[in-house]
Amino acid sequence: MEKHIFHKVEIAPSIALDQGIRARFFKLKLKCKYNVLVLFVPSFSQVATGTPKEAELNDNITIFTRILDGLLDGYDNRLRPGLGEKVTEIKTNIFVTSFGPVSDTEMEYTIDVFFRQSWKDERLCFKGPMEMLPLNNLLASNIWTPDTFFLNGKKSIAHNMTTPNKLLRLQDDGTLLYTMRLTIAAECPMQLEDFPMDAHACPLKFGSYAYPISEVVYTWTQGAAKSVVVAEEGSRLNQYHLIGQTAGTEDIHTSRGQYTVMMCHFYLKRKIGYFVIQTYMPCFMTVILSQVSFWLNRESVPARTVFGVTTVLTMTTLSISARNSLPKVAYATAMDWFIAVCYAFVFSALIEFATVNYFTKRSWAWDGKKAMEAQQPKKKDPLALSKKPNNSCSVGGMNYPSHLNKDASISTISNSTAVQLKTSEAKPPDSKKTYNSVSKIDKMSRIVFPVLFGTFNLVYWATYLNREPVIKGADEST
Repeated sequence: MEKHIFHKVEIAPSIALDQGIRARFFKLKLKCKYNVLVLFVPSFSQVATGTPKEAELNDNITIFTRILDGLLDGYDNRLRPGLGEKVTEIKTNIFVTSFGPVSDTEMEYTIDVFFRQSWKDERLCFKGPMEMLPLNNLLASNIWTPDTFFLNGKKSIAHNMTTPNKLLRLQDDGTLLYTMRLTIAAECPMQLEDFPMDAHACPLKFGSYAYPISEVVYTWTQGAAKSVVVAEEGSRLNQYHLIGQTAGTEDIHTSRGQYTVMMCHFYLKRKIGYFVIQTYMPCFMTVILSQVSFWLNRESVPARTVFGVTTVLTMTTLSISARNSLPKVAYATAMDWFIAVCYAFVFSALIEFATVNYFTKRSWAWDGKKAMEAQQPKKKDPLALSKKPNNSCSVGGMNYPSHLNKDASISTISNSTAVQLKTSEAKPPDSKKTYNSVSKIDKMSRIVFPVLFGTFNLVYWATYLNREPVIKGADEST
């Protein structure tokens, strides 16, 4: 007779039934001489105390933990995906949250972006209840990530408050999405010949620091046209308009090999309103003030001197202050040309007064006064005639000694005196030589200076406002 032996083995709970009862399975092993019969009998000895959702959540957490532990088991983050087999492709796109400010003196700009990178690492493939695992930045230090750097970046900041602003998503096929928030201060080469009616293209260049094109390549996620997006209210510019952006790629050759460089250009157009108020209008008014001196009398030397010297010093101050907001470039800008011409007009007005003053006879005013006095007859003093000495005689208002021969000299003296009186009466005072005389040079300057300055303004503004700004270095590479 065969002897049956039963062994009771308890298995840990692993399955949740529909009614929320956690079952325990007892494994009964029937050992006989020739065969082994295994029976599974459910036991309802214990009832779960939690809800079905909590139980499912706990199971999912346990599953995800086991998946991550299994993925990182034997994973070497020093090696790139597909090493020795294929090239790793990094897909990127940029979302600009704020743009600006722009520094003209330093030729740089500041930009705040969400920088996204996506690549596929087959070593991280998994199978589970979810297609994507939302992770934080802690796992990023344990896996391979691209060594992306910004070629024209002067200073970059990765935000760490309150925690590092990084996001990591892992799909079941091994595709990773790595996003971080960055604030970048990048170079922006500027050509200031048309300042302040200028436009610029500020580039942002990035790529792999160590991997050449034979190992890692960069591409745009949604194409070059849609991979760089600027928020609608992201502009932080006071002196510029952000008129658009473009994206592209280029390959550069170095001593270490050929590298892929991703580029995006941000197009800026300067606002002219600030400079019209601070520079152009003061210069315009200073030139007009210098031409007011043409309407003053040429004898008003102190007033015209104050006008000339004050306007010249004012233009000097304006030219210096206008240059303080610009880098020390070796060429002249559009504002420099305007200030230079205004300075020439002001200085010419001062030279014009010096010319008029040089050709003006300073004695004209006194001659006019003496001529007016000569027209009035002088009253003779009878006492002066009676007190003359006896040894002299008076003829025609002149005294002569008494010892002279009166018969021979009186006729000659009287004739000469009569000639002198007729001559003085024949020369009336010059009516042109008055105190309020106007120079012909002043009369010409009143017309020539305003006409020339108005013509210059028409040509200047028509030239710079109607032509398209030249943007250098904005050629897109594909």
